[in-house]
Amino acid sequence: MKNLLFKQLLLPVAALFIFVGQADAQCYEEEGRFYNLDGTPCTNTVVSAVPFLRIVADARSGAMGDAGIAISPDANAIHFNASKLVFAEETFAMSATYTPWLQNLGLNDVYLAYLTGFYKLDDLQTLGFGLRYFSLGSIQFTDQNGEPLAIGQPNEFEVSAAYARKLTDNFSASLTGKFIYSNLAAGQQVEGGETIEPGVAGAADVAFTYRTDIDTDRGDSELMVGLALTNIGSRITYTNSVVRDFLPANFGLGAAYTMELDEYNKLTLTADVNKLMVPTPCQGDGCDETGEIGIDDYREQSSISGIFSSFSDAPEGLREELTELMYSFGVEYWYDNQFAVRAGYFNEHLQKGGRKYLTVGLGLKYNIFGLNFSYLVPTTNQRNPLDNTLRFSLLFDFGSMGELE
Repeated sequence: MKNLLFKQLLLPVAALFIFVGQADAQCYEEEGRFYNLDGTPCTNTVVSAVPFLRIVADARSGAMGDAGIAISPDANAIHFNASKLVFAEETFAMSATYTPWLQNLGLNDVYLAYLTGFYKLDDLQTLGFGLRYFSLGSIQFTDQNGEPLAIGQPNEFEVSAAYARKLTDNFSASLTGKFIYSNLAAGQQVEGGETIEPGVAGAADVAFTYRTDIDTDRGDSELMVGLALTNIGSRITYTNSVVRDFLPANFGLGAAYTMELDEYNKLTLTADVNKLMVPTPCQGDGCDETGEIGIDDYREQSSISGIFSSFSDAPEGLREELTELMYSFGVEYWYDNQFAVRAGYFNEHLQKGGRKYLTVGLGLKYNIFGLNFSYLVPTTNQRNPLDNTLRFSLLFDFGSMGELE
């Protein structure tokens, strides 16, 4: 009963985030590599709990292939790299984002809402905040015979607060604290009468940014580089089980180069590399049916141990470790700081999920108001929850740095 209920609940929930193949029990090993029976590489996706923490809600970054670690700071920076906030020109800014989910499947009650903002205490210090809410709509719970039990409305949210500070004129650091709440099936019971409870966890982000101005023949240019270690924290469970699931801890490195072509035209090129710092599932004869190795040290590792081991635990060694890197590329063009056109590309290796898509978008800014749109264009048969979805962000920028000086 317990396993059945979790399959009925958690597998559909996981499908809301990403459609990927899971490790095939029929994979075979040949010369240190694993293959499906048809000879294709055996899919070995890195999975974690509460994957909604990694959803890029910001329509600006969503239009640039999900790149955002090193682009110019705005109110959504707390998701990627809060240390950028001290370089913002505004004193106070806020953003509200709405992202529909799985509309291609006819679901109208599944969505992500995201509210973020920051306030500059002075030229050296900035405070940021974020509230992320994910609604999974209505789900019919059933028993082991398929009989309806109740209708639930699973939801998850994250509350975050950040402190960013300049360490030098060009270098900054930040620390973000997070409270995570995940209610997938609270009140439902599993085998033995054990009641499912909401999952609760705490996490932190640590980020750094380096920014420098570059003089060119055409005018001023800027290079920004960011490093972000996100969602580092406790593991999470929905029952009294001693085995807990990992949060989607992530290593992110990004760079952005902005060129002022002339008085009215500006162009930014950016690229991000991300890797989940979550243990890779086991493959081969030494694994049990859940993908865990026999001595259970895959899920029984501590959070910190899992982070360090994630860089060297892939069954196929370094070659597979490199396939766990995800790449985002983006370009942004601004005219007169009022109208923007954006495009990007996201790439994930086939063995780790195979998501590949193009993104496009527009941005408008007038006085203190800004509006961003993005649209995801699938390039493979691998379905993405945001396929053909238009998402948007509304921004409010108040004040300028001149008021702090």
